[in-house]
Amino acid sequence: MSKVLDQVEELVTPITDELGFELVDLAFEKEGKNWFLRIFIDKEGGIDIDECALVSEKVSEKLDESDPITQNYFLEVSSPGAERPLKKEADFEKAVGEYVHVTAYEQIDGRKMWEGTLLSYDGTELKVEIKDKTRKITCVIPKDKVAKARLAIEF
Repeated sequence: MSKVLDQVEELVTPITDELGFELVDLAFEKEGKNWFLRIFIDKEGGIDIDECALVSEKVSEKLDESDPITQNYFLEVSSPGAERPLKKEADFEKAVGEYVHVTAYEQIDGRKMWEGTLLSYDGTELKVEIKDKTRKITCVIPKDKVAKARLAIEF
């Protein structure tokens, strides 16, 4: 599966770069009996439906030429939304000061999930300030223990 995503990323990246968009994430997933290739793009100020359609057209042409996916699938190009995933180093660096949701592969100090403000990221660990009842606690999460991270909406 990762081989397919690697090949798709090689095809998509020059297209998004040329258009001035960021390739945020790729997913190739089976839902029911159908497969979906999902491409998430963004740019400063957000992405609109016409830009998604443009990328979809260009990517579809490239995929038809090189044909890296053997089975039938649906292509979806969209914005990552308000709860954008944090995957790359730059994503974490840009998210400092933002409200985030982080889950870990294993418990760290009795927790596997944190939601709070990302205070810092130095490439090896995240410092997240969470609210525990009436007090604020700073939690240190090693980057290699992070299963998933995304921006979150604070209520």
